[in-house]
Formats: sequence, structure tokens, C-alpha cells
Amino acid sequence: MNGKLLVIGFGPGSFEHITERAREALQESDVIIGYKTYVDLIAGLLTGQQIVSTGMTEEVSRAQEAVKLAEQGKKVAVISSGDSGVYGMAGLVYEVLIEKGWKRETGVEVEVVPGISAINSCASLLGAPVMHDACTISLSDHLTPWSIIEKRIEAAAAADFVVALYNPKSGRRTRQIVEAQRILLQHRSPQTPVGLVKSAYRDRQEVTITNLQDMLEHDIGMLTTVVIGNSSTFLYEDLMITPRGYQRKYTLGKTEQPLKPHQRLQREAEPWALEQTIAIKQEQKPQAVSSRDIAEQALLAVTGGEYKNEKSILTQAVLSIFEVAVSPGVANKTFTPAQMMAIAEAAGEEGTITYTPDHYVKLQVPTDNPQTLVEKLTARGLVLSPIGEVATVKACDFCDGEKKDSIPYAEALQESLGSMELPKELKIGFNGCAMACYGAVQEDIGIVYRKGAFDLFLGGKTIGRNAHPGQLVAEGIPMDQLVDVVETIVHEYKETGYPNERFFKFFKRKKTLQGFQHEDVTPKLQIEPAACGD
Repeated sequence: MNGKLLVIGFGPGSFEHITERAREALQESDVIIGYKTYVDLIAGLLTGQQIVSTGMTEEVSRAQEAVKLAEQGKKVAVISSGDSGVYGMAGLVYEVLIEKGWKRETGVEVEVVPGISAINSCASLLGAPVMHDACTISLSDHLTPWSIIEKRIEAAAAADFVVALYNPKSGRRTRQIVEAQRILLQHRSPQTPVGLVKSAYRDRQEVTITNLQDMLEHDIGMLTTVVIGNSSTFLYEDLMITPRGYQRKYTLGKTEQPLKPHQRLQREAEPWALEQTIAIKQEQKPQAVSSRDIAEQALLAVTGGEYKNEKSILTQAVLSIFEVAVSPGVANKTFTPAQMMAIAEAAGEEGTITYTPDHYVKLQVPTDNPQTLVEKLTARGLVLSPIGEVATVKACDFCDGEKKDSIPYAEALQESLGSMELPKELKIGFNGCAMACYGAVQEDIGIVYRKGAFDLFLGGKTIGRNAHPGQLVAEGIPMDQLVDVVETIVHEYKETGYPNERFFKFFKRKKTLQGFQHEDVTPKLQIEPAACGD
């Protein structure tokens, strides 16, 4: 039995601005899926539902998990702030469904519940800045190339749109808002009114009125929406007002209109309208014909063809970046000169080769034909693996192959689990002797070969100031049992782990994993939480 997907926009965040349907949809759901901050904002409306929360930039995994649970028969609420159809989750949910061959008649039911988008909630706090043609542009180049965003800013600025900038700045993205201001200043006065609204209708709401020239002197972050007026926007009593542009239809401040109702829609009263403008231009001058038009007409007259004056349509090609992990092998840590040359040739002038701490180099190449690159690299004996939320076997060099007894087991794990898609990237450390000099015990799963058998460590925390080794859960696992034991653990993580849930958190939440009991080995230190929340 199929469940239901409720894609909910809950508005700016205050309960007063959540629609009644959104409240009902939240309360009738079995599962709530959303970004951690958004889940916290609506916690007061929940009644014991299962919560699946993830961090920022993890929208795709949230959509995938929602579809998975709905297909299991559950009613799943996928939440977005603002409106779910405006930079929200609605589109991603449909993309995941389409990828799975979803049909409206037979697949899970989908209901998109609208909410108040940031451009609307922020405009209400600024006055009335969005009274004429307006557009929204996200400055996040996480999913959209900056070159395209730049063109959109340029077009909006030149066309005199009121512009609302979403996601203007983050800890890593600081130049985009500077470039946006530079482009806008080429088309608008430095004194153009600008409104900065942070956390609209939330506890830490901040509203700032400034201008285009001085806007960067104020605090702008991910929670800020930047509203830039058009050429007619003005300030009054610290409010942004954009006229509707109807002054030619009626005069403000007068109770009696200069034109009577039956006269206001006559052609003579609207000389700026499209039809009137075209008529005036046609009366003023004949239609221009380019020299190319004349040449093409002459050529077609000779050949008997028909002339068509067609204008080209601008299309934006999608640039595909092929990204792959490249290594000389599981145990081999040495690239040959020929292999290095092959990698460099594959990268070319446009690609990049990046060193990583995971025993491979990351190759990124703009191409629409990755198969040719794969064939050339594998022909040189290189091992290629996907990058992302997959399992990676990080083996030592086995003392340059001298301690080779356990190498076949590392290679068997790579063959069985390497590249497996998982809730979060998983590192399996494998060391060929008790020295463990390659740090296997620090990884998500650590394997150490000792005295003809294996020791197993689970739940290492690999990053952060409170990083710690994994918990020693078993000693002396027979060689012929190792692969089965690790496979079983990884498959359980794959099936029951939450999206973007790191393995150490998964082990802690499950408490027991294939008979191994979790024990807290986290250092007992008073450490201020990291800004990213990890």
C-alpha cells in the first residue's frame, strides 16, 4: 500500500504565519523530514511523529528518504521554510519520483502545501517594495553555475526589476554578493533603496534599510533576504515603497479621476501600452531590413526556396563535470610515471587533479563522454571509484607488500563493498599489522590484522575536536569470517541508517549492531559545539 508525500511550506517560521492546511498536514503525518533548523521551528506543532533531520545542502538525500518511506506506506511530511515550490523541496521530490518511474495514477500521492515565501514576508516588513515587476535570484552556486547566476543578475538589473536575492552569503561564499552589487551598480543609482531582512518573523528578526552603495557595510548572511528596489522605489518614514506605475491612469491624492471609467481603457488614454507603441513605431518609420536578410532573400529567390525571418533562441548548455577517485590499487600506493601522465592527459586544460587524505586523487573533468576517459585510465592499471556517499576501503601499503598475508581480504572488501551507496560516506580502514600505522582504528570501521586473525573497531569519529578512535568490539576474528562480518554490518547501515547519518552516530543510536554492544568512548571534554553542528 502506497503512502503519501506532503511537501509543506510553513512560511517564515512563526506559528501565526503557518497556514491552517500546513498545520493539519504536519499533524496527520507519520514522519517529518527536514533541515534541522526547520524541524526545531515547528517542534511545537508536532505530536510524537518520527523525525528525520539532516544538515544544510543535503536536500537530495531528504527527498530520497521521503520517497522511500512513502513507498513503505507511511504519510511523510517534507518541510521547507517559505514556500516549498520556491527554492524548496517540491521540485526535488518530484525529480526523485520521476527517476523511479512514478505515475500519478498508481504511485504515491503527492500534495504540495503552499506557504509564504521570503520575498513576501520580507516585503511586508520593509513596506511595499514589490508592487511592480519583481524577480527572485538565489546567489548560491551549489547547484547552479555562477556564470548563469551572473547573467540573470545582469538581465534583471538592466530590465529594472525589483530584485530579491536569496542565499546571499555564507561562511564559504562571500564574493557572490559583492559581484551582485557590482553588476547592479552598472544599471542603478547608488542611492537605490535596499532592504535587508534577517530571520523574518522569527525570534532574532532584524530589518535594515540602506542603499545599493552601502549595503555591504551591514551584516548579510544565509538567513538574510536582500530586496533591491527599482528605479522608482523611494523611502518614506523608513519604508521602501515601489509605485505600481499607474500614475498615468489615475492621479494619487485626488478623489475624482481625470478620466471617467468608460474612458480609462480607451487607446488614447494608454499611449504606453504594447499595441499603441507598435502602432506609433509603424507610423514613424518603415520596418528595418538587415543586409543579411536581403542577401538571404536573394539567394532563396535564385534557388526557389522560401524565406523565413527567424530569430535564434538563446539556450544554456548544461556543463557536465565527471568526478572520480583514482588510485593505483587497494594496497599499492605508488603511481607510475605513465599513470600520472594518463591522469594529466585526462584532466586536460579544463580539469582538476586534487590530492586527498583517502589514498586516492580526485579527478574532475568537464566532459559529456566519461566512458572514453574510464577506458583510457583503466587501461593503465588504475582503479576508479565513485565519490560521494559511498564506502571506501582505505588500506595501508602492507610495508610495501612485505606483510602480504591479509591483502586478499582487503581486496575482497573493496570488491564487495567499495563504491556501495550508503546514507553517508563510510571509510573502512584496513591495516596489515598490529602497528596500525595507517590509522585504521580512527576510521568508521577499523580492521587490524594481528597474529593470523583480525581485530574489529566500530564507530571512530574521524573529524572534529572531539575526534576519537573506534570502539574495539571484537578480537581474533578468523580470517575466513572477516568479510562476512563486515558485509553484514555495512548492509545494516545501508538499510536502516538515516540520510547523512554518520556511522558513529548510527552505532550510538542503534546501541547494538550485529551483536556488538555500543559503549561511549567519546573523550569527556568540555568543548564548544562546532558552528556546523557536527
